Amino acid sequence: MSIFSRKTAQPVFDAGTQAIADITGDYTIDPSHTGIAFQARHAMVTNVRGAFKEFQGTAHIDSANPAGSRVDLTIAVDSVDTGSADRDGHLASADFFDVENHPTITFTSTSVEADGDDWAITGDLTIKGVTKSVTVPFEFVGSAQDPFGNTRVGFEGEVAVNRKDWGLTWNAALETGGVLVSEKIKLKFDVSAIKNA
Repeated sequence: MSIFSRKTAQPVFDAGTQAIADITGDYTIDPSHTGIAFQARHAMVTNVRGAFKEFQGTAHIDSANPAGSRVDLTIAVDSVDTGSADRDGHLASADFFDVENHPTITFTSTSVEADGDDWAITGDLTIKGVTKSVTVPFEFVGSAQDPFGNTRVGFEGEVAVNRKDWGLTWNAALETGGVLVSEKIKLKFDVSAIKNA
C-alpha cells in the first residue's frame, strides 16, 4: 500500500451521550469548554489557525418548535490568539479588526431550523461595524448531566465566509502569484452550554 493512500478516518472520540430526552430550555455557553476558532490559508501554501479566548453567549432551545430557538454571542476581539504575538497585534490593528473602534464581534440569530441532530442557525454576524447574514450548520453532539449537577448540551458547527464581506480587505501580493492571506476563512464552533437553573 502506498504511503500516500488516504484511509477513511476513524472517530477519535467516544460517541456523545443522549442523557436528556428533551433539551428544551435556556442555556449559557460555558467558555472554558467551548472553542470559537478560525482558519485561513497563508501564502497559498499552509493553514494558519487561531481562536478567540474571551466570549459570552446564551441560547434558548425549543426542541418541539426549533424556529422558536435563538442564539446570541459576543466575542472580545482583542482575545484573538494565533500563537504569534506579532500576528495577533496585526489582526487587532485597523488593517483587520480595528479593535480600538470595534472591540466586539456579535452574532444574533434570526432563524433556526432542525432536522434530527442537524441544526441550521441563521443570524446577523457583525464584524468591524458591518452586519451580514450567515447560516451555520450545526450538529447536535449530545447531552449529559455532569458531576457538578449541570445539564449540558453540545453542538459542533463550521462555515466558510469571505472576510472581504466585512471590510477585512488587507492583503499583500506574492511575487509567485496569489496573495498572502486567503479571502476565504473557515469558522469553527465547538459549543458546550449549561442549562440555566
